[in-house]
Amino acid sequence: MATLPDRRAARVALLTSLYFAQGLPFGFFTQAFPVILRQRGHSLDEIGLAGLLSLPWALKFLWSPLVDRWQGSPLGPRRGWILPLQVLNVLVLLGVAFLDVSQGLFLVGLAFLALNLLAATQDIATDALAVGLLQGEERGLGNGVQVGGYRLGMIVGGGFLLVLFGNVGWQGAFLAMAALMALSTLPILRWREPAPSAVAAASLAHSAPPVAWWPAFRAFLRRPGILAWVFTLCIYKAGDAFASAMVRPFLVDLGLGVDDVGWLLGTAGSTAALAGAMVGGLLLTRLPRRAALLGFGVMQLLSVAVWIVPAVWPELGRPALYAVSVFEHFAGSMATVALFTMMMDACDPAQAGTDYTLQACVVVVATGAMSAASGFSAKALGFPMHFTLATLLCAAGLVGVAALTRRRPA
Repeated sequence: MATLPDRRAARVALLTSLYFAQGLPFGFFTQAFPVILRQRGHSLDEIGLAGLLSLPWALKFLWSPLVDRWQGSPLGPRRGWILPLQVLNVLVLLGVAFLDVSQGLFLVGLAFLALNLLAATQDIATDALAVGLLQGEERGLGNGVQVGGYRLGMIVGGGFLLVLFGNVGWQGAFLAMAALMALSTLPILRWREPAPSAVAAASLAHSAPPVAWWPAFRAFLRRPGILAWVFTLCIYKAGDAFASAMVRPFLVDLGLGVDDVGWLLGTAGSTAALAGAMVGGLLLTRLPRRAALLGFGVMQLLSVAVWIVPAVWPELGRPALYAVSVFEHFAGSMATVALFTMMMDACDPAQAGTDYTLQACVVVVATGAMSAASGFSAKALGFPMHFTLATLLCAAGLVGVAALTRRRPA
């Protein structure tokens, strides 16, 4: 019989692999794609608008009740969604590998849109699985694992694969990504999910039609304190997203190549983010939730502000860029863990996937809007003033969060 630590290790390995699979293609999309676009002469506002390809992450609440309530697959309630979606991800990546990127980026954009759609749907089931697997006292560390696994995927997708792209080209990078995605499928392939209890199954069957998102949405919004929490979700990461969306074009304009950006952001930065996720998760086992949210938010604000330094004094060179990138990723990741943990606390176990997805969509919409607007700001103001404005937005957001979180959602 497996001991408790054995079962906990198995849960950690399972969740790490699932979030790694989501971070892998998204890391390439967010790290490499802006660099490729900039090198091909696309403008800053076009690069900012390319972030709209991640729109499925903002709209996934529309089909989250379907994922939450349709649990009839013989593979298992959550596994029945996750496993087929991972296989589809592998197939799409194989297809992208054989696209001729030199003929234009339209088909590549459609492929990234499809990958985001698959990953966003998988995320609904994975988040519901995580809410069910993690107890209250485990959620801080569990969300550290969640963010850490995702960041590990981004390290590989946005670091290793970006460097690989610079050496072996488009096809080699995407074939490698497809192989890694296939390997990350093994833990969920081997895992045997318990069937939902009779009580839970009856509750799901009678609570709402499987594709009716409005009853679940209304139940979520009726909870005490939830509107203030939704506004908190809108503003907590907005300034950070406004700054980070223009970091890669800024580095290209400084003269850094694909390999340089891969090492700086994809490897050094994402490794720091992985460390920040684990440190933040450990601290959340000791700190009150609100104190962690605000304290880590102050660190996030400072991590945005430090980008002003290389923007004003580019002659400081790569040591300064590495220091700034490492601190920004470390602090931003700690803030993300705090936010995700409180999002998990706000979930009703009866509709965990829907509740978490609704909150995640609010964050994605808010940060996506700021990312899309960031190119216009950087183009009009220049990078030093753009990062200064992002810092002011972080400060204003933090003041708002402090006021709004005095009462947590019930």
